[in-house]
Amino acid sequence: MPTTLLQSDLPGLNLIHRGKVRDVYALSDRELLIVATDRLSAFDVVLPDPIPGKGEMLCQISNFWFARTAHLLRNHLTGVPVAEVLPHGVDARLYTTRSVVARRLKAVPIEAIARGYLIGSGWKDYQATGVLCGIKLPEGLHQAEKLREPIFTPSTKAGAGAHDENIGFDRVVAAIGGDLAEQVRDATLKIYAFAASYAAERGILVADTKFEFGTDENGKLYVMDEMLTPDSSRFWPADQYRVGISPPSYDKQFVRDYLETLDWNKTAPGPRLPAAVIAGTAAKYAEALQRLAGIVLD
Repeated sequence: MPTTLLQSDLPGLNLIHRGKVRDVYALSDRELLIVATDRLSAFDVVLPDPIPGKGEMLCQISNFWFARTAHLLRNHLTGVPVAEVLPHGVDARLYTTRSVVARRLKAVPIEAIARGYLIGSGWKDYQATGVLCGIKLPEGLHQAEKLREPIFTPSTKAGAGAHDENIGFDRVVAAIGGDLAEQVRDATLKIYAFAASYAAERGILVADTKFEFGTDENGKLYVMDEMLTPDSSRFWPADQYRVGISPPSYDKQFVRDYLETLDWNKTAPGPRLPAAVIAGTAAKYAEALQRLAGIVLD
């Protein structure tokens, strides 16, 4: 059965960051241990209830995509077995399926987002201005409509409790420089196109996805953190896709839709989730993992 881990506990290792989902430990000045917990965030707020097995599923689907896209861009994985770096006495079963030993990189301080369909905050921006991240879109588009070609729509990386902000490419250039900005944009769109094509063959539309990038001591670009997971992407079943509605999904949109029915202002603390929503969310993650990667966690 999948394990449940709300918060990691690894005595003797230096915890350097506890994010919305991942706990990051320093192993050396060159390597990190990244643990995907079962925490769930929605609207940039970490919810109080874990989704059992979620971290394992996120880690396994990320590893699948890292392997599949290594020919497009190098990634942060080192290949070092997790069991070799865990402190003595720690139950390895809790960590080996949900953790990776990763290269220590300097994070690029933006969220790199590719969109193939008009949904979410992109749809809201389009309705208000007709423009998305500085890109003028055709008039008359509808919710969930497929764009003529995928677009790069970056955002800021908000701190805990804050909300990301969609930004134009000019602000990316100002933040990280023109050359690196172009590398990030090109890699984002190239990986998205590859993954969207692969997923479509398996009956899943990748509406949008978010990547994290980092650079090494020589300035080389790597993709890192997670890749094409239900947390960082919108996955739609192709046979249920319709223009004009928010399609059902294999990702945490299931939770977002439930939260939208509540009288909640989208600030911490987040509300408790009913058992049916927790179970339904876990099932959607598991189906995405099975359909995309052929992986079933026993």
